[in-house]
Amino acid sequence: MATSHHHGAAELSLDEKTALLSGRDMWTTKPAEGAGIPALVLSDGPHGVRRQRMDSGLGLYDSHPATCFPPAVALASSWDPELVGRVGEALGREARALGVDVLLGPGVNIKRSPLCGRNFEYLSEDPLLSGVLGAAHVAGVQSRGVGSSVKHFAANNQESDRMRVSADVDERTLREIYLPAFERIVTQARPATVMCAYNKVNGTYAAENRWLLTQVLREEWGFDGLVVSDWGAVNNRVAALLAGTDLEMPGTHRRTDAEVADAVRSGALDEAVVDTALARLRGLAERVRAQADPVAVDFDAHHRLAREAAADCLVLLKNHHQALPLAPNGRIAVIGEFATNPRYQGGGSSHVNATRVESPLEELRVLLPEAQVEFAQGYDTAGSADAGVLREEAVALAGQAGTAVLVIGLREADESEGFDREHVQLPADQVELIRSVAQAARRTVVVLLNGGVVSLEGWHDDVDAVVEAWLPGQAGGGAIADVLTGRVDPSGRLPETMPFRLADTPSFLNFPGEQGHVRYGEGVMVGYRYYETADVAVRYPFGHGLSYTSFKQSGFQVTPTGPDTATVSVTVTNTGERSGKHVVQVYVAAPERPVSSPARELRGFTKVALAPGETTTVEIDLDRRAFAYWDITRGDWTVAAGQYRVQLADNAHAVVATATLDLAGDHLVRPLTLDSTVSEWFGHPTVGPALRAAMMSGPAEEQSGAAEEDADALVLLSSMAMRQFAGFLPRPMPDEALERLMRMSEADLDPAAG
Repeated sequence: MATSHHHGAAELSLDEKTALLSGRDMWTTKPAEGAGIPALVLSDGPHGVRRQRMDSGLGLYDSHPATCFPPAVALASSWDPELVGRVGEALGREARALGVDVLLGPGVNIKRSPLCGRNFEYLSEDPLLSGVLGAAHVAGVQSRGVGSSVKHFAANNQESDRMRVSADVDERTLREIYLPAFERIVTQARPATVMCAYNKVNGTYAAENRWLLTQVLREEWGFDGLVVSDWGAVNNRVAALLAGTDLEMPGTHRRTDAEVADAVRSGALDEAVVDTALARLRGLAERVRAQADPVAVDFDAHHRLAREAAADCLVLLKNHHQALPLAPNGRIAVIGEFATNPRYQGGGSSHVNATRVESPLEELRVLLPEAQVEFAQGYDTAGSADAGVLREEAVALAGQAGTAVLVIGLREADESEGFDREHVQLPADQVELIRSVAQAARRTVVVLLNGGVVSLEGWHDDVDAVVEAWLPGQAGGGAIADVLTGRVDPSGRLPETMPFRLADTPSFLNFPGEQGHVRYGEGVMVGYRYYETADVAVRYPFGHGLSYTSFKQSGFQVTPTGPDTATVSVTVTNTGERSGKHVVQVYVAAPERPVSSPARELRGFTKVALAPGETTTVEIDLDRRAFAYWDITRGDWTVAAGQYRVQLADNAHAVVATATLDLAGDHLVRPLTLDSTVSEWFGHPTVGPALRAAMMSGPAEEQSGAAEEDADALVLLSSMAMRQFAGFLPRPMPDEALERLMRMSEADLDPAAG
């Protein structure tokens, strides 16, 4: 677009400018064609385009048909950025075809508790996995000229009181757990927009949080896009604008536009702040409108992609006695209402009007033409039928079959945006059905459809195989059939832990908070970091997933590539009879550091596809951040000196090989002051020995036996400041001696000098 015909903010009046910084209606911004700013369309969502037919308010279910791809909970199980990128491209193509400029997604908030009602929209409990997959999603969508909106920034990890609760999180935990996915996406994929969250972060609304939106996002990470509010997240428009929230959505019938204009006129707000936000809006318009030509969408091709993606997302949790894949002939009893009417997406703002939906039952019949595939409803999600009668029918059918396949899960009413779950149990009638069928059938396979983790207790040990299908999108029925029949090898891995009990989860005592605050008391010990560090047993660990073939990993080694970087290499061989995919997972266990450290943290991963007998060698780079922690005293990423164990693992619990890496670390010696403790003085590498020598320089007769007493006294007084300790000494230490030692400690700060 030529810039000659609009001369920027200068020709707009103050009221015209402020009007542009809030929505025209629910989904569009206001235009100022003369100033080169067209109306932009923002639309949900992360796994399918929800373009409203008209401005029907929220109108969740009145939208143009679009492909419903697997939601984030499923997509994350693929551990495959390339696949996620292809889904992103397809989403971008559909958004472009429907006239959408900004697609609201991906959601990369961390799964702090399995109870969060929007967990189906989020990727993982691990920031690296969330960040790598989120960056691939954004790059894919934006490759088609559509903007992404990474959300919800930040610490939005629950629905309870979500419009105002204060997430009280220490800075190290924010930096290491809740911000890195956003950081990776912003720095690597350059999203067009970032959406700020509803909640407060440490007492300040995210929309008004200058530290978050300006200092961290823009100044530290270099974000140059537009910050848009979550719909209705702005509490005080002027404060939000000052903090860095550029665009308020939706519109407020010009009420807040006037507030901003009044603030400028009264001198409370510099007009330059308005101009800056406007420049970002214009920048967004130029970026997304550059490719405004309509595109044709091949919905059949997108449906096939949705099926391929979903199949790679299914996680085979358990497969005893090779119950799967299903035999191509014989009798199969398919049981469960979800087998004919599957639950495939979550409730709320991301609800997509799918182009078509496949059922597991029909797709199994297509793929198993020689088998007798029979059906029983088994349970009724509406609760209007007699559960006992349905169960008896299912048990009778299962008794005559070689294998019973139960399709089980949560109803949409059980999990959605807007509320958190109270528990992780499956509906009681479904649990009873599984137990009864498992007693009657020769082999029992359970397929789960759920957006949040569910408990497998009470029936897990009675069944032969369990497949976690999550919410698999509109082609989930075909994907389930592909995996159950062995047409596709299951290669999904859990992106979150499946605990035995809700009470075992690290946030259990601090979720969802009370009286307007939720304390992130578990700190960095989120998900597997906690279970592995505290040695708490889980049903299935993060990263777990089985295959129909077998893989051998060999020759694991770690090579330093710099003072605090390394490359890992490992050879992977498919030693089985089928083609399949394996996820190589690399974790790092840190040495003792000045901060509490998880037992191990995921620091690299890659997915490889191998034919039977095929071998490949993969390399994974570990950057400085793979070894660093956030040091609050330095306000920076810091690598501690010591021996790091780099671990090749099948999942967060099962380490298969370890290599060590000795790192010199950052020079962390701090200058001593009179406020430094006795143990800091004596523990200082150069000052400590000199101080001991100075104290021992008294008359010889005083020294006999004094050394042992001194050692005991030092332990007792170790946390005392030097200025107090000096007064406890039998002979005072001359001021000039202490001054000299403090200067010595400053000289030590220069690594070259040491």
